Amino acid sequence: MQNISGQENELTRLLISMAEPDYRKFSASLLPGTRNILGVRLPQLRRLAKQLARKDWKKAYESCGDWYFEEIMLQGFLIGYSHAYAGMRLEEIFSYTEAFLPKIDNWSVCDSFCATLKIAEDYPEQVFAFLQKHLDSQEPFTLRFVAVMLLDHYIRQEYISRIFPVLDGIRHSDYYVKMAVAWAISMCYVKFPEETQQYLSSCSLDDFTYNKALSKITESRSVDAKTKERIRGMKRKG
Repeated sequence: MQNISGQENELTRLLISMAEPDYRKFSASLLPGTRNILGVRLPQLRRLAKQLARKDWKKAYESCGDWYFEEIMLQGFLIGYSHAYAGMRLEEIFSYTEAFLPKIDNWSVCDSFCATLKIAEDYPEQVFAFLQKHLDSQEPFTLRFVAVMLLDHYIRQEYISRIFPVLDGIRHSDYYVKMAVAWAISMCYVKFPEETQQYLSSCSLDDFTYNKALSKITESRSVDAKTKERIRGMKRKG
C-alpha cells in the first residue's frame, strides 16, 4: 500500500516500520470494510502519540496523513493527549475534534478516540454540551462518538439522569450506532439499576436497540441470575 498522495513523510515511514503483517490480518478481520491497515498495535501507537505530544503536538498532528488506518488513529490519540501533554486549550480541542469526526469510519478509531479524550473528566459540563450539539448529525460514527463518550465518561451519579434523554434522542439505522447506545444503556444498568430500570420502562428506543440493551445487561457478571431472568421477560416481541 502507498500513501494516496504518492508521498511518505518521516512519520508515515515510521508507522510502516512498526507494522506487523500478522497483526494486520487480525485487525482487518475485526474491521470489515476498513482499508489501508498497516498492522501497528494500539499500545505502540499510544506510546508514539504521547512521545510526539510532549515534543511538538501540532507539528506531529499536521504530519499525519489520512491514508492509513493507523494515521487516522494517531491523529485521534494526539488530540486526546494534547491537553495533558501539550496544554491545549479546551476550545482548540473542540475545534480539532470537529475536524476529526468526519474522518472516523470504523468503531475502533471511534472508541479509541473516546477513551483517550479525557478532557471530559476535567471539563464535564463543557464537553457534555459539545456532545449534545452533534445529536442532529446524520453521520453514524459521529453519533456513535456521542454514545461512547457518554459511556466512557458520564455514567456517574451527577449525570445519570441527564444522559438518558441524550441516548434516547440518538436516531440512526446504522448497526454501530444502535450497538453503542445499547452498550451504554447496559452499563448504566450495571452501575445504576433503579434509574435505568425506570428509564427502560418509558424509553422510546427502537426495538432492536432496546432488546440489545437488555441482552447486554444479561451478559454482565455484575447482574444476578434472578434479575437477568426478569430482564429477559422485558424483551419486546417482534
